[in-house]
Amino acid sequence: MPIEKNSVVTFHYRLSVDGQQLEQSHDGEPMTYLHGHGNVIPGLENEMAGKDEGASFTAVVPPELAYGFRTDQGIRRVQMKHVLTKGKLQPGQFIMVNSEEGPRQVQVLKPGKFVVDVDANHPLAGATLTFDIEILAVRAANDEELAHGHAHGQHGHGHEH
Repeated sequence: MPIEKNSVVTFHYRLSVDGQQLEQSHDGEPMTYLHGHGNVIPGLENEMAGKDEGASFTAVVPPELAYGFRTDQGIRRVQMKHVLTKGKLQPGQFIMVNSEEGPRQVQVLKPGKFVVDVDANHPLAGATLTFDIEILAVRAANDEELAHGHAHGQHGHGHEH
């Protein structure tokens, strides 16, 4: 069964940028997602479309189909009262802050006593991502998965009711 909209896809991956491996799933659980519902970055979803269970391939995803480009708007000054991470802040550290969209991870550029300058750009913004993919399983989504817009159950996103 080829991957198409409403397929539940289970896969292992290795993610590299400029030849340096950043993360991989082979030591743990594979990833599972509902295809066609924006649950993975657009470029990876495009590359997965039409592939079959058992396929192995490399997907090269440009920034515009991944995490976008770095922007100056991502550099912000945040009042310390909005910082959720406790303790002394260090340049380069990733912290959580309260934003208008809710809690968000940002990187500390310059900590101060009352404010902190942060970079809210995604850490992989501007990067071309290389994924080595191994598709383990492809199946049709069930009605509950379609209603919720994501995969459930085995290797998926389980719900506690």
